[in-house]
Amino acid sequence: MSSPASAPLEALVERIRACRLCVDRPLGAPLPHEPRPVLQVSAEARLLVAGQAPGTRVNATGLPFNDPSGERLRAWIGVDRAQFYDPSHVAVAAMGFCFPGHDAKGGDLPPRRECRAAWHDELFRLMPQIEVIFAVGRAAQEYHCARLGRPLPKGASLEETVRFCAAHIDLKPHILALPHPSWRNNAWLRERPWFEKEIAPLARKLAAEALMRPQK
Repeated sequence: MSSPASAPLEALVERIRACRLCVDRPLGAPLPHEPRPVLQVSAEARLLVAGQAPGTRVNATGLPFNDPSGERLRAWIGVDRAQFYDPSHVAVAAMGFCFPGHDAKGGDLPPRRECRAAWHDELFRLMPQIEVIFAVGRAAQEYHCARLGRPLPKGASLEETVRFCAAHIDLKPHILALPHPSWRNNAWLRERPWFEKEIAPLARKLAAEALMRPQK
């Protein structure tokens, strides 16, 4: 239950879950459907999965990474489904909390700008216990690297971003950039076998070390 340390975070999460900025005061075109902010956070979680924005299935279920891409992500970081959905172990907070809708080609639109502007700085200030950040997607990678004082090289590709974060993994909190675990990145992964040989084992090592330490 609530503790004095977690009360400010819990109050902020209540405000986020009630947020309607992208409909009532949008930065650009309003959200084309009812908002449904999705996030999983706590004052105890040591791991943070920072993604882009919920997709249609997450919008329907309210459960982040509840699809085959989530299974691949959990394999990369070495946690099972029970651990992943335990907020005392893993926080999940995308750059956009609501499904942003589809573009003209049927793809997902970018994360809504309202979330980052209104909520993110305060949200992560209230979770100083996070030890490892798995940043999935360009928006999350740029935001968290800059927030932690290690901005990405200008114009860095996904491969360069993954290698940049791995090369600076000694800094704390650790941040590791990951490609999106969707099937759409199968070709990228096939062409870069070093990811499964080097980066995924590093992700599992970081996660295991963080999770095995007793909570304060």
